[in-house]
Amino acid sequence: MDQKTRYHSVRLDKELCKGCTNCLMHCPTEAIRVRKGRAHILDERCIDCGECIRICDYHAKVAITDSLDELKLFRYNVALPAPSLYGQFRGLTDVGVVLAALKRIGFDDVFEVARGADIVARAITEKLREPGLPRPLISSACPTVVRLIQVRFPDLIPHIVDIRQPMEVAAQIARAEFCKAHDCRPEEVGVFFITPCPAKMTAITSPLGQEKSAVSSAISMMEIYGLLRPLISKIQKEERIEGASTSYGIGWAASSGETKSIFQENALCVDGIQNCIRVLEEIENNKLSDLTFFEGNACTGGCVGGPLTFENNYVAKNSIRKLVAAAKAKNDSTPQQSVPVSDMNKYALKMDKPLEPNSVMKLDDDFSVAMQKMQRMNEIIAELPGYDCGSCGSPTCRCFAEDIVLGFANEMECIHKMRDKLQTMAEQMVELAQTRR
Repeated sequence: MDQKTRYHSVRLDKELCKGCTNCLMHCPTEAIRVRKGRAHILDERCIDCGECIRICDYHAKVAITDSLDELKLFRYNVALPAPSLYGQFRGLTDVGVVLAALKRIGFDDVFEVARGADIVARAITEKLREPGLPRPLISSACPTVVRLIQVRFPDLIPHIVDIRQPMEVAAQIARAEFCKAHDCRPEEVGVFFITPCPAKMTAITSPLGQEKSAVSSAISMMEIYGLLRPLISKIQKEERIEGASTSYGIGWAASSGETKSIFQENALCVDGIQNCIRVLEEIENNKLSDLTFFEGNACTGGCVGGPLTFENNYVAKNSIRKLVAAAKAKNDSTPQQSVPVSDMNKYALKMDKPLEPNSVMKLDDDFSVAMQKMQRMNEIIAELPGYDCGSCGSPTCRCFAEDIVLGFANEMECIHKMRDKLQTMAEQMVELAQTRR
């Protein structure tokens, strides 16, 4: 995608930014620079992971999502609650209460993303039976991990399973079923994802693996929580909506939920963006080719740890565990048993657009010019102290050298080189003063 058309949910509030280097040092794709006392987010590198939102003490990083005012744009509106929404309510024993509460705040209908997860789980199970697949296959469920691969591990793109995210599958079905039940046109129905992270908002506006998202927009889970919390205890028994997903679909809210739903023994699940990076490096170096599947979650604990959630991620994960156990006690069906073949053929489950590498790491489109810049970059690196302190406004000395070569910085912005330069000048002035008559 052209840089001008890139959309990002994660934004900087310049008025609140103090120019510290916390975000600079924690960005997994080195997408932040500090220049003239303010942070700057490099759009072409940002993967909307939300790490800068978590780490900023001044709340200068924000996630832009839509509000409930967007519901006015459509005649009808359907809520798509992510399974992680259920984990925000301590002591919750029935997801049907949350589904009913969503209707109370203004939605005409509710469709569980957990049901979309069940369908995706069956699709992945069937995909894994195909011969000649790269190993391991990598989950496409977390848009942050997919974008991370596009930026830092482009050689692993063929490993990404070509199945759409549960959010997208759920949106397709929700709109189709609502239109059939209410005899209305698809364009009259707004389908809103209740999101735990900014990456999902970005994935709706700039879809991964498809031309257009089936989701109308995303609303922050933080905003929805405040409206739902006082209603949860007021929902009457007759109001509750029976959940249509399996316990495995609900389990997608926490790390390893996807892996459990596809019943892969020889699989690996990792959460936390830095942990994902380390494992992807191992996969890139062909050290984990014995695995069949890799589930990567950018957020600690999985989606329950998203930056737009309210509850502590460990508490939320425990709540999901209890909900899964309760749902399993009622109905022990697996996604493979509960999802009919007709659903597999009725909806678009596979990506219709190839995932492309993000060439931001290239120094120049012209190979010979890029090599010259690389040589100059290595010369600059050799002259830098190698402290990776971030004082220059770039996250590492290597990044700083790259910024110099690309014309975004100059060598004297390194305080250590500046100190050495000033010390040399001071010595020269002393020497000059002593030699004068």
